[in-house]
Amino acid sequence: MGPQLIDAHCHLDLMAHPDAVADEATALGLGLFDCGVDPRDFSAANERASRYPNIIAGAGLHPWWLADGRCGPAEVNLLCEVAAQERYIGEVGLDFSARFAGSEPLQIQALDRLCDALVQHPLVGRVISIHAVRSAGTVLDALESHGLLIPNPDSPVIIFHWFSGTSDELARARNAGCYFSVNERMLATKRGREYARQIPLDRLLLETDAPGEPNTETSAQSLIRSLTRTSERIASLKKCDIKRIESAVLANARSVFDLR
Repeated sequence: MGPQLIDAHCHLDLMAHPDAVADEATALGLGLFDCGVDPRDFSAANERASRYPNIIAGAGLHPWWLADGRCGPAEVNLLCEVAAQERYIGEVGLDFSARFAGSEPLQIQALDRLCDALVQHPLVGRVISIHAVRSAGTVLDALESHGLLIPNPDSPVIIFHWFSGTSDELARARNAGCYFSVNERMLATKRGREYARQIPLDRLLLETDAPGEPNTETSAQSLIRSLTRTSERIASLKKCDIKRIESAVLANARSVFDLR
């Protein structure tokens, strides 16, 4: 029997004791999409994930790492090389927050390079978890211009993690068939709650984006509690039974991540 609950976006490598969390998650029936932030870490993360049937490692390059110089052209090249061979990509995307002003062209170039690599090396069942802060329209433009939003068997599943764009951008992403992974912090804002209410049940996933800060003590039990609170809040917002939310989200996640 596969996982009974799936965290669609977390960061094991940023947790204080990732192997302990992985062991505990397996024992508790929790599936994890372990999103990378630096492509140099992917090999070790993928090796760890291979030891657990419920954990998937994503090849990623977080836009913060690019914007502040922790990663550069060599890491963009590495991301593209790795992503060309991998089904699971994340965390990638754009962040146009004021604190990263000036890095937008660098970020866009990296995303374009990644999209080129994915188009040149199509894989059935590919999944991309996307960070898009003040940039959802630009991300959608990039995906669209590379043909990655066209519905066909080779098209990747696009997941917007913690969506925070405009209502028009939400509608555009929804109409393109994108998924949305929702966490507690998203539901802490009025806009986030309204978006969660609008996201169709068949496009809804749950996430924690844990840990909140690098090297934080984290347990699989705490992830489960966070996911459960998120389910309860969404059920309240959508005025429906929590069991309906949980079963829909689990079916979506099992389908997206091929976890049975």
